[in-house]
Amino acid sequence: MLSGILQYEFLQNAFITGIIIGVLAPLLGVFVVVRRMSMIADALSHVALAGIAFSLLLQKSFVSLAGLNPLYMGMAFSVAGSLFIEKLRGIYKHYQELAIPIILSGGIGLSVILISIADGFNADLYSYLFGSVSAVSRNDLFLIVGVGAAVVLTLIALYKELFLLSFDEEHAKASGIPSKAIHFIFIVMVALVIAASMRIVGILLVSSLMTLPVAASLRFARGFKQMMAFSVLFGELSVIGGLILSYQLDLAPGGTIVMLAVLILVISILIDKWKSR
Repeated sequence: MLSGILQYEFLQNAFITGIIIGVLAPLLGVFVVVRRMSMIADALSHVALAGIAFSLLLQKSFVSLAGLNPLYMGMAFSVAGSLFIEKLRGIYKHYQELAIPIILSGGIGLSVILISIADGFNADLYSYLFGSVSAVSRNDLFLIVGVGAAVVLTLIALYKELFLLSFDEEHAKASGIPSKAIHFIFIVMVALVIAASMRIVGILLVSSLMTLPVAASLRFARGFKQMMAFSVLFGELSVIGGLILSYQLDLAPGGTIVMLAVLILVISILIDKWKSR
């Protein structure tokens, strides 16, 4: 495997991308879980699928757009979906949780329509659905590096505000923190990371990488920062281990990564129960 990474560009792209996603997804996932918004990743991933399907349809319909990277359209749709969620949360102030299933349903419906117009699935769409080691191009890598740098810098700059909003929103507002602006920035970051993760994990499985490592870390962590550290550790173990196994056994990387994350979660629960005896 190591010789393959040194020799083949597509393996280099996949591993560097995987390492970045293994940090970003669980890192944001900690805030998502604490704020009880776990389903938002599913909603935005299905909106991103509509963007991918739309991009592939454009490539098929217009020769001049044949070189269009579907990742850009997936990100655009995902960010648009996040903005719609925020708008709906404002409309349904007393039933804000409705915003996520509404966008989830809309994303699925639009995806199905666009896929049917494009005459069904093709190899490109399949790789976005379930992830692919060979599909990550150098341009995809540069885009994901840019997204990763922006997300990490934003998290560092807004860590205190995000922490307060996650645990005590009323106190945060009373302290003068612009909650709407911070929440808007956060949900856009989630949308970008979800879209960036599609190449490796796949659209249908990306939400798992945001929640499963966090769920496992909850069995061990004794504080918020410790939970973030454990989440990133478990995320990286899942991604790197999943990529190695998928390459060696010729399996879909997305499913392999998620099943390793599930295995880590099960082991963490068993260890926690054993320690509590």
